[in-house]
Amino acid sequence: MEVMRFCQAFMTELCKHIGPETDVPAGDIGVGSREIGYLFGQYKKIKNEFTGVLTGKGLAYGGSLIRPEATGYGVVYFAEQMLKTIGQTFKDKTVTVSGFGNVAWGVIKKITELGGKVVTISGPDGYIYDKDGIDGEKIDYLLELRNSGNNRAEDYAKKYPSAEFHAGKRPWSVKCDVAIPSATQNELDLEDAKVLVENGCLCVTEAANMPSTLDAINYFLDNKVLFSPGKASNAGGVATSGLEMTQNSIRLNWTSEEVEARLKEIMIGIHKACRDYGKEEDGYVNYVKGANIAGFVKVAEAMLAQGVV
Repeated sequence: MEVMRFCQAFMTELCKHIGPETDVPAGDIGVGSREIGYLFGQYKKIKNEFTGVLTGKGLAYGGSLIRPEATGYGVVYFAEQMLKTIGQTFKDKTVTVSGFGNVAWGVIKKITELGGKVVTISGPDGYIYDKDGIDGEKIDYLLELRNSGNNRAEDYAKKYPSAEFHAGKRPWSVKCDVAIPSATQNELDLEDAKVLVENGCLCVTEAANMPSTLDAINYFLDNKVLFSPGKASNAGGVATSGLEMTQNSIRLNWTSEEVEARLKEIMIGIHKACRDYGKEEDGYVNYVKGANIAGFVKVAEAMLAQGVV
């Protein structure tokens, strides 16, 4: 009840500054489907209209299929394109993932579909190493783990005793082909980067917002490890929010397959822009440079076209 009242009070003021053609908020850490529902309900009450003013809505009132998985799916589609630049795929690759929320869940689902094996998740209490891979019913259990509210990765090891729990540690010491930090800011530092490189990691794709420290990023780039910043690789969530808005505007619900096909197309397009602007003389793709230049060029071209306004 207290959360609902807070959301309603917040939206009473926020509604003056947002709109489907003005600004469209979405959820994030601590703001899930419950909070979005309360916010949307209050907006609709005040404005007396149904519009796509918030994204991440429930399916019963204008939400989109695969929106919960979208960020994770998008990250994997981006990483898949990164691996293609060196003639690799996810097939038979060992992958380390941090976190166990929506993003990590989506990442693990899609990697498993593509033939890879995810062996770690993590929480504030430490990380889980499951040598057999996190797949099948274990992926379904992640939903239960996330919804429990306990915020403990250790519970996974209690459910599946063959998995190892490492208290107070992060998963980057585990040997892997691909690493996907999916938890929170600054969770992968220089020492972690050195261990990943030493262990032969081919690709690091950010799924969280700024999970790698600057020193870690520079170390990956200096050692020619494929590295993508979250500003590019985790755009799938925002992209699917846009697809949700489109569905609201045309008053039509797309199937999961339609939404996912559009999401994949968007992520391939983002990757192409980053690759085109980030490719260096030796063939290595600096995705940090590519993402920054691609974003700047898009904004600059729009500003020049619209004149001094």
